[in-house]
Amino acid sequence: MHRPPSAETEVAAELADVRPELASRYAAELPGARAAVLTRLWRALAYEPLPWVVRHQRGREGLTLRLSDGRRLHGPHADPYGTAAYVTAVHLDETPYDDPARLLTDPSVPHGASFAAELGHSVASLALARAGQGAHSKEWPSRDWEWEQRVVDGHPFHPNCRSRPGFSVAEQLAYAPEHGPVVTLGLVPVRAAECLLTGDWPQRMRDGERLLIPVHPWQAEHVLKRPYDPYGDGVAAHPLMSLRTLALPGGPHVKTALSARLTSSVRDISAYSIGMSATLSDFASDLAARMDGLLHVTRTLGAATADSPDLAAVLRESPQEYAGSGERVVPVAALATTGLPESPVWLAEFTRLTLTVGLRLLELGVALEAHGQNLLVVLSASGSPVRLVYRDLADIRVSPARLARHGIPLPELTGRIVTDDVPTLRRKLFGSLVAGALAGTAGSGAALRGALEAVVRDLPATEDLAALRHEPLPTKALTLMRLSPGTPGDQWAELPNPLVTEVF
Repeated sequence: MHRPPSAETEVAAELADVRPELASRYAAELPGARAAVLTRLWRALAYEPLPWVVRHQRGREGLTLRLSDGRRLHGPHADPYGTAAYVTAVHLDETPYDDPARLLTDPSVPHGASFAAELGHSVASLALARAGQGAHSKEWPSRDWEWEQRVVDGHPFHPNCRSRPGFSVAEQLAYAPEHGPVVTLGLVPVRAAECLLTGDWPQRMRDGERLLIPVHPWQAEHVLKRPYDPYGDGVAAHPLMSLRTLALPGGPHVKTALSARLTSSVRDISAYSIGMSATLSDFASDLAARMDGLLHVTRTLGAATADSPDLAAVLRESPQEYAGSGERVVPVAALATTGLPESPVWLAEFTRLTLTVGLRLLELGVALEAHGQNLLVVLSASGSPVRLVYRDLADIRVSPARLARHGIPLPELTGRIVTDDVPTLRRKLFGSLVAGALAGTAGSGAALRGALEAVVRDLPATEDLAALRHEPLPTKALTLMRLSPGTPGDQWAELPNPLVTEVF
């Protein structure tokens, strides 16, 4: 197929200048990267409530989508929980497309041009990420950031799984975790009296009456527009899978302000989240103590903002603080690299652990956003899942009514975190944990069905469990959200429940 100049060719040209030895491997990885992104996009077209897809027809030969302009899209059956790149082309009427960016451009989808550009970046950056990978060692990593950097392909279901708009090739190689760099953070001095500070700020990040706020070098150059001149020698750190969060020497992790669009949205660190951080940290630690040792929550050590979401940072414990002798703490997103989920017995054990904790917390009044990045599992020396670690409390939901029902005091929380709306609470947990972390770990609807069937009958009977067993599974409509720039907040899709409907 003919392809006009695109993100793929732009990356190839830059790569020829900065890392020419990767050029041939990058070119070789492009077809697989297109298939990986196209598979994610096809899943979205099949299951999200996109207004220009008016009918779905499933037959023996695959799935046909009738579009509002009268044309048809045809491709293979779409497994809503599948992570393998099985879609190599789809047909718009009689024309085959293997490029997801062109597929979103040619049908004249509303707001499709900007999303298509993001898809092009996703393909190119994914190919670049794969090109730089060596074989994983058979030995499991011993350091937290090494586990994080094993996650090469990014989000298992988002078409923008590796989109890096605003980052040159040189910047991706220098800052993105999948390339394994060491990043030197700047330390910007700001008078403490001019900052909103919660928790404790470490002495090594103070200079008299000034706080030294860690700043990502990309942020310093592109957003703060100040010469990158780290205070002293700066701080060398290892980027984690979110790119803007890094592991500092000696243990703690720092979430930096990085005002770039990564996957779905531009992330910042708001004064709201800074102000809530200490209260949420204490509250979550108290709730985790009710989980019979099955859950730990990383404590927020300190959070500060210089009256700007573009100059802020949050320091929190490394999840490795909760590893015992011989144990490993592994982000759920990295479990596929261990080979453990290939065992149905292991997958059932992991599913039992996560659902036990998630549903118990939901019953008490807290819905975790337990996707593969926020949720980590502690593995024994033999690889058994023994307990969970959760990090990043900024997007949990707290129900005052449920807390009161169990005699748990409501902390001083306000804003979006607080809600008694049952669908909102269930969407938060089921969308992130079941349709996200568990599905991504299982790798297919059939494997997810088997794991769920093995454990749900033994879980405590609650209304939430009944909903999980019998109702469609919610998931964020990630593509619809990217194609609806005027609609704020999350939008949702419903996936067929593997406990009710055999997906494949």
